[in-house]
Amino acid sequence: MTNYYLYNPIYALILVFVFLTSCNGQEKANTAKGTNTSKPSPTVIKYFKAVAWAPDFDTTLVSQYIRSIFQDSKGNLWFGTLGEGVVRYDVKTLTYFSNPDGFNSSTVNAINEDKNGNLWFGTDQGAYKYDGKNFINYKEKSGLSSISVSRKSILVDKDGKIWVGTEGGVFQYNPVADTLGGKPFAQFPLLASIKVRGILEDKNRNIWFATEDMGVFRFDGKAVTNITAIEGLGNNYSGGIVEDKTGNIWFTMNGGICRYDGKSFTEFTTKDGLGGSEVWGIYLEKSGIIWITARGSQTRYDPSIPISNSNAFTVFTVADGINCCVQSMYQDRSENMWWGAGSGLYRFDGKRFYQVKQNGPW
Repeated sequence: MTNYYLYNPIYALILVFVFLTSCNGQEKANTAKGTNTSKPSPTVIKYFKAVAWAPDFDTTLVSQYIRSIFQDSKGNLWFGTLGEGVVRYDVKTLTYFSNPDGFNSSTVNAINEDKNGNLWFGTDQGAYKYDGKNFINYKEKSGLSSISVSRKSILVDKDGKIWVGTEGGVFQYNPVADTLGGKPFAQFPLLASIKVRGILEDKNRNIWFATEDMGVFRFDGKAVTNITAIEGLGNNYSGGIVEDKTGNIWFTMNGGICRYDGKSFTEFTTKDGLGGSEVWGIYLEKSGIIWITARGSQTRYDPSIPISNSNAFTVFTVADGINCCVQSMYQDRSENMWWGAGSGLYRFDGKRFYQVKQNGPW
């Protein structure tokens, strides 16, 4: 361990939403219909530019690619998309925020909420703060030397501090500087320009940074420790990070996932029961169940079952209702599990995945 002390995306479509009503000229809303309501279907008019790789885009989807999912303190669900900005679902309406609303990014990789109730969005055009009425965009002039915010890379820690992980390092938000007209973001001085792939605060208030090619970094409040392939993290790659109920830290890596107990790594691959070797994401349910998404499969892992027992891993494939391109996973307060994939939004009923479109079933 080493201690340190003190792409322009091409989108499938361009969308303009025209609605019958709006709220103070800020939000354009469509009434959403679930399976158990008599409310009318939403009125949606979309003008889009089809391109060669997406000629058959399904305009009934919530969005084609959903890269982040989050539930705010009011119970609203937010969906960050690739190509359509951010979408809010409040049970009665689906609201699409687009350029006229002050939200000028079509790609939303991360969503979180601060202690004042502001929503934060990590995009390919910097970070956005939304106070319920207005959006504020933070880019280079605000102190972000890199404006490409990575997936799962906005953290509001237990002290209320806001961390933003980008393709060019980690940045901290200073609300006082923001109020006084200074630069509200500054690069975290104890880390180099790492390519962040996820940020996590553990139960002991250590903050972990998963990176693309430099292993993982742990900040204990005073110093940063770099954990690399030397300690067992394969190829220095970590694309996702979670903490289980016993305090183990789990990472995705090239070829599978690994568990870190504070001293050593234990690897899990297809030989142990994972459904695929090209792992894209990892998520921990409140129950302790761990989900691993890979190309062509979703794996449900129950850590309470011995690894030698074949029931520890349950693999779901396209035949179980979801396509291979999962971008995000999220569990809401009602403990429903949501998936954002390359063909829209999905939920899991305990046995199979089913697709949720604009009209539901929600």
